Amino acid sequence: MNVFEIGGSGADIKDYYDIVIVGGGPAGLTAAIYARRAGLSALVIEKAIEGGAVTQTHVVENWPGEISIEGQALAQKFADHARHFGAEIHYAFAQKAYVEGDYKVVELDDGRKVKGRVLIIATGTEPRKLGVPGEAEFRGRGVTYCAACDGYLFKDKDVVVVGGGDSACDESHFLAKIVKSITMVQNLPYLTAAKVLQERVLNNPKIRVITNHVVKEIRGTNKVDEVVIVNNDTNEEQVIKAEGVFIYVGLAPKTEIFRGFVQMNEYGYILTDENMETNVPGVYAVGDIRVKNLRQIVTAAADGAIAVEHAAKKYF
Repeated sequence: MNVFEIGGSGADIKDYYDIVIVGGGPAGLTAAIYARRAGLSALVIEKAIEGGAVTQTHVVENWPGEISIEGQALAQKFADHARHFGAEIHYAFAQKAYVEGDYKVVELDDGRKVKGRVLIIATGTEPRKLGVPGEAEFRGRGVTYCAACDGYLFKDKDVVVVGGGDSACDESHFLAKIVKSITMVQNLPYLTAAKVLQERVLNNPKIRVITNHVVKEIRGTNKVDEVVIVNNDTNEEQVIKAEGVFIYVGLAPKTEIFRGFVQMNEYGYILTDENMETNVPGVYAVGDIRVKNLRQIVTAAADGAIAVEHAAKKYF
């Protein structure tokens, strides 16, 4: 395949690629771009929609060169860019990875096995759950983890947003344009979001912020009707009438299938060196699944570039 040939969607994927990338978010797609520009064949294995969690972000304001862009639009640009340089994207679930001689093998849920000289893990994260009664029961019936996806289902309704970080504040600012009112519930005595995001929330008359409380239970019949919260200091309970609950309490790495294959910390984040290489030679981890201090789109993209630059020099 010529470096500038358009890549396909994966129906006719080969058994071997120079670099196999599991995950089609900013880190994985950037890795694919850099691989193809280095003249290496690259396959991106993506379980759903390329772009990763960016597709669930309403507006991105910290990607250089774009003052403000919808998350789905930015994700599409990443995918289009990778395809332009000839990267292939195959839609499947990766189920297992292991080393076989000089190759890394990834087994897919469609029965295929793909080998690569280098494997890049870029599976990203998923929303962390509260683990309270009613959360699982009412998911899809009032409980959601994505304002950009589900916000318009709650037009002119009262909702609760759980969390006080960047995502919670940013999505509350977006939701305030749609819903009747928002009650933000934060477990700490203060918000932890960037100051500009905090100011948007605190200055919005449709948003009420309750700090130092945790959610105890989500109640309802066929859908969410109310949320029970508890004061951390007094244990006093309070019931908030709401038809929607948007949960933003952090992220969990999607690395379970790689447990026992590469070294991780106790939370499932993968340990790497400064070149993104894991303890298994030729296996790299990039993006939000890596042990790191800052998890942003720009740092995920940088991880993908660094990994391929190192791999190209070391293994090809």
